[in-house]
Amino acid sequence: MKTMKIVKPALSIFTMALFFTACSGDSPEIDTEYPAIDSTAVNAFPIQCSEIKRGEKITFRTKFTDNAELGSYSLDIHHNFDHHTHSTEVNDCLADPIKKPINPMLYINSVTIPAGQKSYEAVQEISIPQDIDPGDYHFLIRLTDKEGWQTIKGLSIKIL
Repeated sequence: MKTMKIVKPALSIFTMALFFTACSGDSPEIDTEYPAIDSTAVNAFPIQCSEIKRGEKITFRTKFTDNAELGSYSLDIHHNFDHHTHSTEVNDCLADPIKKPINPMLYINSVTIPAGQKSYEAVQEISIPQDIDPGDYHFLIRLTDKEGWQTIKGLSIKIL
């Protein structure tokens, strides 16, 4: 019986020591930085107030960077005939009068960035249908890193 009184506290102390030493290792650094969308390059497209013609193909082009690892990006083109805003840009574009959509363009596409990338040049061809409503549109770029941090760039464009 006396042995049990010694074994129980000794076992408790051993268990606690094991727990604390197991938790004392270096923990990995936590990524708390947002990824970046760089559309300042000479060949970046579109930029704020770009004009695009119906029936043509455009080439989306920009550079993405992250301190740890990029994850994915998505593009969203939708009408802005009601003058709502998503713009992240300082300058405004000349807007057409408000109108009701009849056959507006809607484009949504997601792309997974190859694993291990801290920098990525995004290039994507997009066909602009001939039969869509011309006018004001938004071109949204959503960039997400591997940890889930997201950066959004909202551009105003015009489809002629």
